[in-house]
Amino acid sequence: MSELVRSTPAPPVRHVHLGLGNFFRAHQAWYTAHASDGGEWGIAAFTGRSPDLARAMAAQDGLYTLVTRGPERDEFEVVPAVARAHAADEHDAWLGYLADPAVQVVTTTVTEAGYVRDAAGDPDVGRPELAADLETLRRDPTALLRTAPARLVAGLLARRRADAGPLTVVPCDNLPDNGAAVARVLLGLAEQVDPALRSWIEESVGFATTMVDRITPEPTAADVAAVAAGTGVQDRAPVVTEPFTEWVLSGRFAAGRPAWQDAGATFTTDVAPFEQRKLWLLNGAHSMLAYAASIRGHVTVADAMRDAVCRAWIEEWWDAASPHLTLPAADVSAYRAALTDRFANPRMAHRLDQIAFDGSQKLPIRTVPVLRLEVAEGRLPVGAVRPVAAWVCHLRGHGAAVTDARLEELSPLVGGTLRDAVQRVLGVLAPDLAAAVVDAVVEQAQELESVAVA
Repeated sequence: MSELVRSTPAPPVRHVHLGLGNFFRAHQAWYTAHASDGGEWGIAAFTGRSPDLARAMAAQDGLYTLVTRGPERDEFEVVPAVARAHAADEHDAWLGYLADPAVQVVTTTVTEAGYVRDAAGDPDVGRPELAADLETLRRDPTALLRTAPARLVAGLLARRRADAGPLTVVPCDNLPDNGAAVARVLLGLAEQVDPALRSWIEESVGFATTMVDRITPEPTAADVAAVAAGTGVQDRAPVVTEPFTEWVLSGRFAAGRPAWQDAGATFTTDVAPFEQRKLWLLNGAHSMLAYAASIRGHVTVADAMRDAVCRAWIEEWWDAASPHLTLPAADVSAYRAALTDRFANPRMAHRLDQIAFDGSQKLPIRTVPVLRLEVAEGRLPVGAVRPVAAWVCHLRGHGAAVTDARLEELSPLVGGTLRDAVQRVLGVLAPDLAAAVVDAVVEQAQELESVAVA
């Protein structure tokens, strides 16, 4: 059994990524590899926390196998775009890349919670980890940091010191208007570290807004074995993904970038319609299934799609969300049909408990806006209510295990009667809607709890 080894030198590093993980490798790295000039845009990628993946990839010269898993067969491709793989604690390397004029793009995939924003969208310096990083940045801007915003600000400080020129930050997480959202966090944090840095960022750093779409479940031991059997190569870090992929971008690129459009990326003046379609129809349905379908005992999205009840729930959610989308109705209908096929792919083991992470960060973006719009128009359809009801049940111990950035705050809210729990959770999730929807949420939560699998 052979191992992955480069036959030619790695491409020069001109692109840095924060959040080395499965989605980045199935999406941004794939687009860079398939760009017409991808051989000129090597990526230095850093993990968010654990060093294990970086070590596995470093042992393979940054190479990995992308397994594109269709309903009938797998296709294998070795992706060469990651020139260097680094653990989070290799902070000197991070600062060195950001201070290099050759580096012109920074992409991020750190999840919605990773930007450590408060309710207003500013850096949440009340969070101990960000408060500690802020103090570290003021004392020693080269010291090791914990949070993604602080690491980005430290890199920008290093770039300004080196007079390394402009670059562009390209966030790739499921935040509405993510370019502006991340700019607000970084500018707010920079202001508290060094007001002059804020001015420099405003002049020298571009922020792109993106919509990303490709289902990428966590690889399993069986996937590692499938790569070995299918390719004859021992890969310590394969990635499994679906055939579908989409990337839509807009905004100001202050410096160069790979020719991602040659790999199929779409550049537009307004990402919002695509972003809303994806957040509500794909991510909203995923979140609803993560909580509601796991209550019925399902483990993966494909499992849930074989359940007629869950499929009806998805359609009810889509029926509530679709009228509020601004893309043509025919496009929305085609996207729904494509999602049905993507979700039902029997060979994609996309775990519901993985999707369920950090509902407190996801529901305000994926589902609450639709509920708010429906209430404003005098409607309260069950399809719009169910995701919130299912999340309350999830927090009360039904279905997938709870992993949430705000768990310490949420846990005390869900005890007592179901009505009390719903009222308290709504007071945190959507206080403006609480009075209007509490009865409907309680009714749906009662129905869900009555069918919960022990």
